[in-house]
Amino acid sequence: MRFLTLTILALGAVLQIAPATAQTYNPDYPVCLQVFGPATYFDCRYISIPQCQMTASGRAAQCVVNPYFAKPDEGTAMPHHHRHHRHAY
Repeated sequence: MRFLTLTILALGAVLQIAPATAQTYNPDYPVCLQVFGPATYFDCRYISIPQCQMTASGRAAQCVVNPYFAKPDEGTAMPHHHRHHRHAY
């Protein structure tokens, strides 16, 4: 009986040790909520700092700019070319 109890306790201790997970940033959103606690993590699904701050209010969390945000294309606008003109004096 004692062996079974020790085995269960040892197994429980081993299962508590979880491998560290990489922090991931969703590149689709410009703002992330960083939540602090036993499991600190980033939640990147906000389009503005004020939107994120509403979720962070009253929590151990802060809003940060997503360093991996993939900015959308500027559209189909043609690049602006500067022309150099020679003036005859």
